[in-house]
Amino acid sequence: MALLGIIRRWHIRDQVPLREIARCLGISRNTVRRYLRSETIEPAYAERRSKRAIDQYAFQLSAMLKTEAARSRKQRRTLKQIHEDLKELGFEGSYDRVAAFARTWREGQFDRLNPASKRTIAHLRRAMFPVFGRDKLNLAKIVLVKINASCAHTALPKPT
Repeated sequence: MALLGIIRRWHIRDQVPLREIARCLGISRNTVRRYLRSETIEPAYAERRSKRAIDQYAFQLSAMLKTEAARSRKQRRTLKQIHEDLKELGFEGSYDRVAAFARTWREGQFDRLNPASKRTIAHLRRAMFPVFGRDKLNLAKIVLVKINASCAHTALPKPT
């Protein structure tokens, strides 16, 4: 239940003194008095916006991730190695922050490059490579038909 509602109920309905309310809730008497006099239902707090340590290195880290994404899988550096490079530049944050940044960066890249759904990508893949799945059987039938047709013109026996 909301703190302001508790204070008002105890003071108005239960007739609990301000000092006892403050003592029970562990807040100042002046705060209890101010909450009772105010017309607001809930106290409004300013939104906390703290600066993260990785914000200063976001541009460099994005550039590193972009260059690593362009490399082949065997030549890519790990996130631990990238974290060490950032530490050499003066980054004092943990590896977890670098990994979280890389995760969100990777998701943003995937969404930007592949806006289609997974189903659409699977259909495109089947259209480009018809050998996968059930089409493999159809390909085998086509190959057998070609072999049988070529055997009819030569003296080779037909495969059974």
